[in-house]
Amino acid sequence: MHDADAVADVPPIPGALVHRATAGDAGELLVLQRCCWVEEALANETLDIPALHESLDDVRSWIESWSTWCVRLDRRLIGAARGHRDGASWEIGRLMVAPDVAGQGLGRWLLAFVEAQAPDDVETLALFTGAGSVRNLAMYERAGYQRGDAPGPPGVVGLVKPR
Repeated sequence: MHDADAVADVPPIPGALVHRATAGDAGELLVLQRCCWVEEALANETLDIPALHESLDDVRSWIESWSTWCVRLDRRLIGAARGHRDGASWEIGRLMVAPDVAGQGLGRWLLAFVEAQAPDDVETLALFTGAGSVRNLAMYERAGYQRGDAPGPPGVVGLVKPR
């Protein structure tokens, strides 16, 4: 894995800690995911968002197949993100921050943290977000992502960034 030289070892919220997700985190990840993607559904005017329809077993499955990290504050799950290799690309997904701690830099930190976990030989970083997710799009574009050619479902924007 790539050394996270430019990323602080701890999240920007005092007392918060990051750890690798385990199967025991699946229930809380599902709750946080639903909470975060309800906001996405409102912003994108659709309930046709895969994250809203996943089951507990689906979350357990992607914990096994993706590298996933959780951020906790006093044992409460307040953020999470995941990444995995897809050919020469590192795909980032399920970046989520609890609404009551949003705006404190945790999302930007999580993005940089997961980017830094990519294997050294990865050439691009990639992610998807809703076309109506104005806050997400602005954050990703500030982080250097540009709209890419990756196919996605209607209403979804693929973003890429060279490594």
